[in-house]
Amino acid sequence: MTLTAEDAHRLEECVAGGGVAVFPADTVYGLGCDPENRAAVERLYALKGRPPARPAAVMFFSLAVALEALPELGVRERAALEALLPGPLTLLLPNRNRRFPLACGPDPDTLGVRVPLLEGALAALGAVRVPVVQSSANISGEADARRLAEVSASLRAGADLVLDGGELPGTASTVVDLRAYEDCGEWHIVRAGPVAPSELERVLG
Repeated sequence: MTLTAEDAHRLEECVAGGGVAVFPADTVYGLGCDPENRAAVERLYALKGRPPARPAAVMFFSLAVALEALPELGVRERAALEALLPGPLTLLLPNRNRRFPLACGPDPDTLGVRVPLLEGALAALGAVRVPVVQSSANISGEADARRLAEVSASLRAGADLVLDGGELPGTASTVVDLRAYEDCGEWHIVRAGPVAPSELERVLG
């Protein structure tokens, strides 16, 4: 199912209005809300049954918006984001200005950043200008959803907006720790996913 500019507008309005949305990304279906709205973030966590102490990523729907929102990025970090994103990755970065604290759980000095690769049927979502706290659209501990029908009925019923992007690849993002990358070039994979280690080595050294 191909998403439209109207779908992107509805997602922006839902997030800006304090709602929680189910939406497709380049990996699996996600659950998202305004990362600055405590009530919305608490509701997202409650819908998933996710422990409040577990951090979530902040998703930007375009790389330009992400870079604009994070002007404190170092030279190496910015180059890494420009080389790796958009794509099926979550990058753990130093949160020097302690942005988006509601997404960071017990570690306000670390920020997880996602910029999905929105192509084909999902391309319209690239126009979304607001970030979201993003977690997979599943009950905590259950399998990720590749199709909308695989998203728990309770999550779909509890969300304010549900967008159907058809069948997705189905593998959650690769998580890469870049917290020491700016200072000494060190990085490591926290969770394996769609991006091969050889590709990360090629880009990050």
